[in-house]
Amino acid sequence: MNLAWHGSTTVMREHLKRKHVGAMDDAAGEGSSAGQKQLTMSGFVVGNNAPCTPRQAAVLTDSILNMLVTDMRPLSMVEDDGFKAMIHTLQPGYTLPSRTHFTKLMERKHQETVQEVMTAINNSSSKIALTTDAWTSVATEAYLGITCHFITDDWNMQSVCLTTMPLQDRHTAANIAEWLEEGVARFKIPPTKIIAIVHDNGANVVAAANILEEKHGWSSVRCTGHTLQLVINSALKHASIDKALGAARCLVEHFKKSELASNKLKEKQKQMGPPEQIKKLVQDVSTRWNSTYYMIERLIEQRWPVTATLSDPSVTQRGKRYLDLKADQWSLLEELSTALKPFECATVFMSGEKYITISAVPPLVKGLLKSTQSAAFESAPMRAFQVTAMEQLQQRWKRETAFSDTAPNTVILSTALDPRFKRLKFLKPEEVLHVQNKVHSLALKERRVMDEQQRGCNQITSATSTTTAAAAAKPAAPVSLLDSLLDSDGEEENREGEAVDLQSQVSNEVLTYFGEKPLAKEESPLDWWKANEDRYPTLARLAKSYLCIPGTSTPSERLFSAAGNIASKKRASLSQEHVDMLTFLHCNAKFL
Repeated sequence: MNLAWHGSTTVMREHLKRKHVGAMDDAAGEGSSAGQKQLTMSGFVVGNNAPCTPRQAAVLTDSILNMLVTDMRPLSMVEDDGFKAMIHTLQPGYTLPSRTHFTKLMERKHQETVQEVMTAINNSSSKIALTTDAWTSVATEAYLGITCHFITDDWNMQSVCLTTMPLQDRHTAANIAEWLEEGVARFKIPPTKIIAIVHDNGANVVAAANILEEKHGWSSVRCTGHTLQLVINSALKHASIDKALGAARCLVEHFKKSELASNKLKEKQKQMGPPEQIKKLVQDVSTRWNSTYYMIERLIEQRWPVTATLSDPSVTQRGKRYLDLKADQWSLLEELSTALKPFECATVFMSGEKYITISAVPPLVKGLLKSTQSAAFESAPMRAFQVTAMEQLQQRWKRETAFSDTAPNTVILSTALDPRFKRLKFLKPEEVLHVQNKVHSLALKERRVMDEQQRGCNQITSATSTTTAAAAAKPAAPVSLLDSLLDSDGEEENREGEAVDLQSQVSNEVLTYFGEKPLAKEESPLDWWKANEDRYPTLARLAKSYLCIPGTSTPSERLFSAAGNIASKKRASLSQEHVDMLTFLHCNAKFL
């Protein structure tokens, strides 16, 4: 019985095999009749089990390493059975190196990329700006992130990760200042090349920035995003607002934890609106005020499906706490959403890296003040929010919205060098004149530096020809005292004439620049400077140095998003040095 059954299954298997082969042949015939070939797995395999040449193996190995770094995959992935099987399928003749080998390659790739980054930074003719922030990993290891920003010769914003430096000592101001100097020195960046450092409002970081400002002249620029966080946190400290937000959080948390409520909400959303209205509620995070705005906005959008779900007896049983908000709380959240909308727009704009942000800080602050002041709120809690927000905006951005003869005025000077905002409407007329004079003096100083560099290049160029000519020439006749005096007088007159001419050229640049019509707000100032660099050579070089400063420390915070994925729970044993290397390679993937 068993033999008969076995024989019948064998016959059936052979029959199906012949049928399958025949179908494949038919498909191949159809493909060939259309001028195409049927693709098989062997078509994907390079060399059909032929061994790789050393060059092919090196290319594949480098490609795998770049994939691991770019996609933030653990190096141990090369030891996983599934990955090995995939590589063997694609290239049977390739022998996959060990994890240790990939670790050594990663370290070598890190050294090569450091050299590439170092060359890119030091070849830039403009000054650079830094951002910094501290972070603690899941393994409770502290890191200091440093990013570098500059404008290339083609007028493109360039952002580079310098380091995710592991920290061992206490985070005092002196230590942070020393670590920042160490991070810069690692890339052989002269301290004089750095114009500013952007940081959050932490007392130790602010003190460290002040140390570096006094020591090296690096301007201390506080992160706009972090400052807005402090402004909103202070404005939200009202009993009624705090109570409404607390009720909103409890409501969202209920739907996050209850599978029944979550599924019922989806049903109500389908019944009450189009498919695109099926959205999950958003839970806010205390460290990011805009997440509170997104929570409020989503709740207001989904108010009626939420209310209908909570009113369903199958979700909220009789006798249990009813979680829906009161009518006055819904009204308060609607007003709060309207009030927070301009702040959210400002935060999103200032977090960009590919365009200029520092010059927009004063106009944005004035715009936020205007929008907050002009809003008409019905409830007393929102009127209190309005007053506190305006006070905080004015207090926390004093240096950025008023010119001072003693302060660095870095942000205001950046705004003056942005052709969109050069009218400086946020300043008083007398302050505008002071800023223009300051720009003139900086431009004159920059022009002298440019001329000295040009003379140095000319001297180097003509050094060989001058030496050759001097060797071939006959000894010159002695120069009389009278002749030497006359020559020296002539040189002094030439120098004085050059100085007057230099000052006249710079003055004409500055007067013409500020006298022209401002650029439209939607236009790119980088494109404008690229098109007008020949007209304003001195101001263009000055603009490169000031406009490269980011308005927020978001770039250094983004380092930790990458580092958090690299130093995850599954990779908590990863050494701090390798976390730094992998983060550096991932964030500087454009140099790979």
